[in-house]
Amino acid sequence: MATPHDEPVKDWVAWHRGYDDPASPLSARLERVIWHLGQAFDRAPAGRIRLVSLCAGQGHDVLAVLPGHPRRDDVSALLVESNSTNAALARERAAAAGLTQVHVREADASLVASFADALPADVLLLSGIFGNVSDTDIRRTVDTAAALCADGGTVIWSRHRRPPDVTGRMRAWFASNGFDEVAFDALDTEFLTGVGVHRLARPPDRTAAFPERPLFRFGSSKR
Repeated sequence: MATPHDEPVKDWVAWHRGYDDPASPLSARLERVIWHLGQAFDRAPAGRIRLVSLCAGQGHDVLAVLPGHPRRDDVSALLVESNSTNAALARERAAAAGLTQVHVREADASLVASFADALPADVLLLSGIFGNVSDTDIRRTVDTAAALCADGGTVIWSRHRRPPDVTGRMRAWFASNGFDEVAFDALDTEFLTGVGVHRLARPPDRTAAFPERPLFRFGSSKR
């Protein structure tokens, strides 16, 4: 859950230490993402489940769910993370858990070309991205999400609800792109985090080319 565009003023490795405090807003968000991720695996049809996590950080969410989940062996996961230290830590954790089907790729997650070979995704994780980018970037990413997903695919995302709260518009954007809302959790934390889950209800146009420009750029948010 770190930026694909390095910001010299932000230490994204140190940022992850917030997860060490079970009472932190980051831990509260992680708990909900973990729960929804497990539910998404439960709902997936029999057979292979393709998971793509963008700006995956150290993989706390995926690597917490998979080891004990009944569908562990069905999941093929790609974690895309640009920070080399975070990517290495995720890779080490996956190996320690014996999760040979989890692949960590050090790459720019804002570029579809970085993960196009793993598409379409049955589960697409967009957690920890939208609070760091502009509303325009959020809309571009949401508008592209359907093309990134398999039919019936699930998107799990997060965004703070601090004023001006854009989560209502985000939910409408998902709906306008053919997604049904599965859940929206408004967490009463310091960050006023929202965790959303949407499931693709109608097939997108698969003839269109993926965008070549970045979907988002960290630091573009002015809030």
